[in-house]
Amino acid sequence: MVQDLWNTVSKYPRFLFGVIAGVILFVFAPLVPLFKNPVSAIALIGLFIGAFAFLSFTLRAMLGLSPM
Repeated sequence: MVQDLWNTVSKYPRFLFGVIAGVILFVFAPLVPLFKNPVSAIALIGLFIGAFAFLSFTLRAMLGLSPM
């Protein structure tokens, strides 16, 4: 009985990884054609860098990790 429990519990990380991978593919699949045009690719990369910088600066300020 305990073996069945651990067998079932051991399947959850694989399921979680599958769900996360599916969500990432679903979100980024429409953006792939935009990388074929150089102008939209540069804009998209700039958007990603800007979003990452905004998130990073916001979290640093909220958590007090470094004075800004």
